[in-house]
Amino acid sequence: MMEAEAHICPLCSGASIVPYHSGQTRDYVHCRTCDLVFVPAAQHFPGKAQKTYYDLHDNRPDDPGYRRFLDRLFAPLVRRLAPNAQGLDFGCGPGPALSKMFEAEGHSVALFDPYYAPDISVLSASYDFITLSEVAEHLAQPGKELDGLWASLLPGGWLGIMTKRVRSQQAFKTWHYITDPTHIGFFSEATFHWLVGRWSALGTPATLVIAGDDVVLIRKG
Repeated sequence: MMEAEAHICPLCSGASIVPYHSGQTRDYVHCRTCDLVFVPAAQHFPGKAQKTYYDLHDNRPDDPGYRRFLDRLFAPLVRRLAPNAQGLDFGCGPGPALSKMFEAEGHSVALFDPYYAPDISVLSASYDFITLSEVAEHLAQPGKELDGLWASLLPGGWLGIMTKRVRSQQAFKTWHYITDPTHIGFFSEATFHWLVGRWSALGTPATLVIAGDDVVLIRKG
């Protein structure tokens, strides 16, 4: 295990870091400030290798099974949107099925993905809703990236995040989610409460909705 004290939390920038679990190929440490569990940066999967790994995913927009999977995020979010809302699918991947689901309901969706839709100009716009479907666990700098998305969200807008959550340290040890080499950050419900508290303290109230076992919605204002 690497010295946990040498790490800084990539979400809250806290230094109160302790060992959490040691796997066969990498370590996991825990931030006692925001409750994030993360893989030390020195053990992250290389960028080019990440792209090769993502290319193995068969997430086709017309796949009914994949759409049912995405519906866990889509269903609770779409019913909270005003007509003709403008959205951003952050980390859309090679098969942006989620955007097509929202477009079928009359909304418009911009796409961003560092590998498959790398137009950074869309990150300068403002949106009524932003989605991250199975993206948060891949972020090397979740604090910086989530803060940027929060700033792009219009007052009254919604941030929808789908990522499996940490339940306990004991369950973590045998959790299939940590075996994916591209998964480097693991959020708990307490982590999202911390995040909402931090954003609210900045001046714009944030409201957390736990919409499912792996879905949270955060309203701005």
